[in-house]
Amino acid sequence: MEGRLLDKSLNPNKLLKEQFVSNLTGSSMSEIAALSTIVPALVVLRKWSSGDNTRRVAVKKNDDKVLPVRKDWMQYFSTLVVDYLTVVLPVLLVFTVLAEWAYTCAISLIILISVYIMFKRSQSHLKAGLSQPPSLRTDISSYRVSVVLVTCLCILAVDFKIFPRCYAKAETYGSGIMDLGVGSFVVANALVSRQARNITSMSFRAALSSVSPLVFLGFARIISTSGVDYQVHVGEYGVHWNFFFTLAAVSILTSIVRIHPKHCGLVGLLILAGYQIWLSSGLNEYLISDKRSADIISQNKEGVYSILGYWGMFLIGVSLGYYLFVDTSSKGKSRNTQVVKVWVLAAAFWILAIILDRYIERVSRRMCNFAYVMLVFGQNFQVLSILTLADFISYEKNLILEDAFNQNMLGSFLLANVLTGLVNLSVDTLSASSLTAFMILSVYTFTLCMVTGLSHFFGVRMKFW
Repeated sequence: MEGRLLDKSLNPNKLLKEQFVSNLTGSSMSEIAALSTIVPALVVLRKWSSGDNTRRVAVKKNDDKVLPVRKDWMQYFSTLVVDYLTVVLPVLLVFTVLAEWAYTCAISLIILISVYIMFKRSQSHLKAGLSQPPSLRTDISSYRVSVVLVTCLCILAVDFKIFPRCYAKAETYGSGIMDLGVGSFVVANALVSRQARNITSMSFRAALSSVSPLVFLGFARIISTSGVDYQVHVGEYGVHWNFFFTLAAVSILTSIVRIHPKHCGLVGLLILAGYQIWLSSGLNEYLISDKRSADIISQNKEGVYSILGYWGMFLIGVSLGYYLFVDTSSKGKSRNTQVVKVWVLAAAFWILAIILDRYIERVSRRMCNFAYVMLVFGQNFQVLSILTLADFISYEKNLILEDAFNQNMLGSFLLANVLTGLVNLSVDTLSASSLTAFMILSVYTFTLCMVTGLSHFFGVRMKFW
């Protein structure tokens, strides 16, 4: 009896919190596009505003160690704080108290960037004329950090009423900005994966070893959430399934079925087409129903069947990563050519997402259908395309904030999950006022950025493989 009372006291509002993130329908695609404009636009403006005195070069010794050449710690952390104030805090504002002004903020940032480019481009390129424009790899790392930052912000913000419900994950059909999180992780990993770089030296045993941390984290999440009676929305992945198992499953499938990156795109499209036909033939009704039998697959039907969609997504990402950023045999690999391709792909994916959503099946992250995959690619390539605008003014490296998260992406994400759990178990998020919620989220994001920056400053890197 005492143990039962203790479990209840750890999370007394579990049912209310689960209901708070249930039966939602998401937001419009135009709102997702607006939010996806704001984050990279803020990063671009911060890069333009930062001078050479805030820069330092990251010297890559090998694949496992990055040695940043830094100045004194005071300059490092003061720059990191400015990065937080000019990028993370404005994003937090737009996702909470300024949510109704999302379109206005997006349009204002676009105008500001356009005007800045018009007045500064010629002058900046005269100064940078002797320097070589960087490849898109700098923009790729910046884009991956943007994905992690927004994800870390949203996983706690969604538990407060200050966070609009339309931004949270949709129950069945439709899409909020949070629905794009797991898909964005898959795409971000695919673009820079070993497969995209055409590295096939890893044996199957080594591949299994490389995904073992994800499997461990998946089970650790099950144990920890059940141990403290933490709220879990079953309709998201299933009873036992979670985000880490999906990433591990995709990685294992890719290791078993080895495909040259040149052909990954076609294979991925065929998988998605076949899966969509299966969904439209009745599988979708089974996946969105509440009926579950006792077997493990039925208990986790959303997570298990959606693997096909995420695998197709990953293979397309591998092919795009290979052709855009890795393959050196083809002509026209200049940065300008790459940038044009990224912008064209962003527009093409958005158009496909709209067509599939309207005429085939509505977007569904729960099933990872064809429309959802195209929406994820459209949104991700939109973010990447905007980040390429930084090159119009200068050839600066990434921000200190970006380098810090880029060195410890998994570590920062795990820290965000731990902090989110601690806040939920110690604060009644549902009854928190807007001011209290914003203060908690500000402290949470600031702590996350400072700890990640501290790890980067001292060269600490979490890497299991």
